[in-house]
Amino acid sequence: MRAKLCAGLLLACLPALAHHSFAAEFDVKKPVELKGTVTSVEWVNPHAWIHIEVKDDSGKVTMWSCELGSPNILMRNGWRKDTVKPGDVIIVSGSAAKDGANLANARTIKTADGQRVFNAGSSGEEGTNGAPQN
Repeated sequence: MRAKLCAGLLLACLPALAHHSFAAEFDVKKPVELKGTVTSVEWVNPHAWIHIEVKDDSGKVTMWSCELGSPNILMRNGWRKDTVKPGDVIIVSGSAAKDGANLANARTIKTADGQRVFNAGSSGEEGTNGAPQN
């Protein structure tokens, strides 16, 4: 009986381990704007991800991973799997990771010429529900 109880408690904790809150990983006081080339897009739960190569002024390339909302929410709000694809140059605005990793929570995504494509964030802040922007 004890073993079943322990196993049940461990299984109940697994979803909590798989998902995190915005505040646990990202810092709203560390805004970031990244212009880069999309290398890959991951449509996975609980959050979709866009991976980009960002060049600094000296030409050094740094890889960044940008967290989006869930694929389900993004699709309900007008996203398609090819909305952002490898080779696209985009500008991601959001919040940087607290630990200094090359990781950001994407709040908005724009084309290289500055046209807003859509809100994309997963932070739960107002205006970050993935709704397309005009």
